[in-house]
This record gives sequence, C-alpha cells and structure tokens, in this order.
Amino acid sequence: MKKIKILLIIFSITIFCLVLFFWNYFPGIYSKLSDNLPKIEKGVTGLIQETGKQISTPPPLINQIENPQSYLTRAGVIKWTNSQRVKYGLPPLKESSLLDETAKKKVDDMFFNQYFAHESPSGLSVADLANNTGYQFIAIGENLALGNFKDDEDLVQAWMDSPGHRENILNRSYQEIGVSVIQGTFEGKTTWLAVQHFGLPLSVCPGPDELIKSKIDGIQNQIKTIENLLNNLLEELQKTKIKRGTVYSQKVEEYNSLASQYNTLIEQAKLLTNQYNNQVNLFNECVNSLK
Repeated sequence: MKKIKILLIIFSITIFCLVLFFWNYFPGIYSKLSDNLPKIEKGVTGLIQETGKQISTPPPLINQIENPQSYLTRAGVIKWTNSQRVKYGLPPLKESSLLDETAKKKVDDMFFNQYFAHESPSGLSVADLANNTGYQFIAIGENLALGNFKDDEDLVQAWMDSPGHRENILNRSYQEIGVSVIQGTFEGKTTWLAVQHFGLPLSVCPGPDELIKSKIDGIQNQIKTIENLLNNLLEELQKTKIKRGTVYSQKVEEYNSLASQYNTLIEQAKLLTNQYNNQVNLFNECVNSLK
C-alpha cells in the first residue's frame, strides 16, 4: 500500500514537473520567434539621379525694317550661320533632318495659331518638339525671328547683333542645326517667320542604361507590395495575446520569410541604383567636358 502511495506521489510530482516545463518552455519558444523577427531595411540609399538637359531660348527677335524684296532660304541661313562660327574659330554645324523638321513644325504652329513665342498656346516648347520628333538631345537651343529681312545674311546678322541669339549661334556645345523659313500671313500682314534649332545630340555621350532604371522601378514596386504584407502580418502578431500554437508559429515563419525577401530586394535596389548613378555621373562628366 505504501509503495502504491509512493508511486502515486512520484507520478503526481512528475506530472506537475512536466506541466510546469511545458508551460514555461514552449511559450518561451514562440516568444523568441517573435522577438527575433529580422530587422527590415527601410528604403534605398541614394536617389536615382536624372540627367540634366540644357535649353536655351533667348527672347524672339522682331525686324523693324520692312524690305519689299525680302527672300529667305534654309540653306542660306545655315551657310551664313556657319560662316559666323568659322569666323570666331568654331567648327561649322552639321544640318540635321530631324532639327529641320522640328523647326518647320514650330513655324507652321506659329502661323496656324498666330503667336510669336518659344512656348505655344498649348504649352509646347522646343524640348517637346524635339522629343515628339525623336530627336534625343543633351542641349538644345531655339532662335526665333519675325519680319521681312532683306536676305539670309541680313537675318543671321540681326541674330548676331542680339546677345542671346548670338550666344546660341556661337555656342561651342552645339554640333547640329535645323532651320525653317516660311513666308505667310501673321496678324493680317505678309511676313517671314524664321526658326533656328541648335542641338547637341545624346549620342555623343554614353547615356545611362535605361534597362537598369526599369529594373529598379520593378524592384521598388515589389518592395512596396511586400512592405504592405509585412505591416499587416506584424500588426496581427502584435495583437495576438497568446503567442504560441501552430497558427501563430506559421504566421511568424511567414513574416520571417517575407522579411528576408524584402531585405534581399532592398540590397538589389541599392546595388542597381549605385550602378545607374555611376553611369549618370560619367554622362554628366562627358556633357561638362563639351561645354
């Protein structure tokens, strides 16, 4: 009898120890899971730098002298423009069919909408015309003139006598030119509108790889999606009163897995951003060397 009692006491003590063990040990495991959630890196160090584009648009020039025999030509304007550049020790500009097209679009638009300004009533600028025509540039300039100039030489000289237009003509950065000169009706009078477009094409400097920027954008979208999931999961875990059990454990593991993916994507974005920015820096160094 005594042996049975002793065995019962031992059994009771054993059960009590086991209950105490499970009560203290297993909750500790689950709480450690939540305490050791991986640290989430916030954001990507460094902003993607954008390539700067130079745009020069001096105030439009109006001729005050009427010349009844006024006649202008695209070839003549280019010829006298290059003559001025050579005179001042600069290389002649190469005619660009794309810039000829943008210049003609500008003249046509000014006649059609009856305005004389660098920006159209709809807000289009020389940069917009270039982009819409497919002319990729580092720097671009626009000279405008209105009036019955005697001839091509007279028109170019009038631009040369105007500081802002002269600066465009003698800008050592520009390598290409496009011209359009058209006679039409402006504000009820027959007159000429003349446009010069100067350009430094993007192709002269190695630009940053836009595929890299596209990859960065894609990764940042993934980061945002996962970040939202992590925030929701973390809120659930923090609101859970009893931090133990299979469901809680699965949520913690899911959080840990997503956090790991998130941090990996952050590191990828950092590396790609640094790579892209280095290319931008090289591009800007090339541009500055051409100024």
